[in-house]
Amino acid sequence: MNTMNQETAQLLQQIGIEKSDLSWTTQVVLILAILLVSYLTTLIFRHLIMPAVRKITARTKATWDDYLFNDQMMKASCRMIPPITWYIMLPFAFDDKSAYLLQILLKICLIYLIITALMLIKCFLDSLYEISSEHEALKNRPLKGIYQMINLVSIGIGIILIISVLIDRNATAILTGLGASAAILMLIFKDSILGLVAGVQLSANDMLRPGDWITMTKYGADGYVIEVSLTTVKVQNFDKTITTIPPYALVSDSFQNWRGMRECGGRRIKRSLFIDMTTVHFCTPEEVNQFVQKGWITAPTEGNEPPVNLHVFREYALKYISNHPEVNHNLMQMVRQLQPTTEGIPVEIYCFSNTPDWIPYETLQGEIFDHLIAMIPEFGLHIFQRPAGTDFQPNEKNEFITSK
Repeated sequence: MNTMNQETAQLLQQIGIEKSDLSWTTQVVLILAILLVSYLTTLIFRHLIMPAVRKITARTKATWDDYLFNDQMMKASCRMIPPITWYIMLPFAFDDKSAYLLQILLKICLIYLIITALMLIKCFLDSLYEISSEHEALKNRPLKGIYQMINLVSIGIGIILIISVLIDRNATAILTGLGASAAILMLIFKDSILGLVAGVQLSANDMLRPGDWITMTKYGADGYVIEVSLTTVKVQNFDKTITTIPPYALVSDSFQNWRGMRECGGRRIKRSLFIDMTTVHFCTPEEVNQFVQKGWITAPTEGNEPPVNLHVFREYALKYISNHPEVNHNLMQMVRQLQPTTEGIPVEIYCFSNTPDWIPYETLQGEIFDHLIAMIPEFGLHIFQRPAGTDFQPNEKNEFITSK
């Protein structure tokens, strides 16, 4: 401060003003001149520099400069002109007798400058987020939480600098004093710290992206990720409700991400038909001739045992899904028999649709099983089904017997 006062005094002496004994009229004139200079400088920046920068960025082919020099960034930069001008020029308007008042005004200018710098940093981070949101390699990364954490750290540094200006102490000394209360700060900002670490892990391991369909039963989440921030991950469920999940819960707990299903271009169909065991038998000669005529099997050679009707059905079902136009033929297709149960013999259809979209997938699944259920009687088979009340009919002795 003393060095600045000496340089200011020498400059004022060169223009014929004695700084050691300024009259109040001279001080008022100098203050008004400083305010006029800051106003004119701000005016020039707004009406000359800002339009020129807009024209330059509009002519370039790159898009990143349109975000870095947008209106918010330029206005935030413009806000820094008055405190910088005042801080530099105020010492010209005060003599040695008003050194205390000058010191207070300079502190106010520094605090004002720190606040405007924080606003500029926030606008810069917002611009970076917009750039990354449109970048092919970065738009699906959960970077919002990282930008929020950088902004939070800059605000913390700004608060420390403001405190150091107010108490006229070095910022490093304040940071040293805060070391004793680090445990309290960690407790206060626990969610933010855990969210930052989790956000870095989610991004580095590519575990989660905005737009992914995830399922996390513990938190009742089953839908699409719409936002990944520092403290929450927002999931829009299929019933249009919003579920919020802490980011660190996605790292510490397990969740199901359906992105792989979308990337492979198909959705799995895995459903079983339960066949009544009593209807499984070797095909009769009439059935064999019928199946051969329909092209379901080839004519058996003499000496071989006749095929089993369930085997013929499985071969038919496999051929049906293999020729279906809406089944993804690049992925696995299988018809298999599972372990028999008290409900019958499960025959599982395993294949993939050629689209991951929900409605076409359900339509295809229904179409396949509607066809197979309708075709099962052609093979002499029956679907196992628990009897209902309508399946029992009274006889002449009023004894209920099954209608089958």
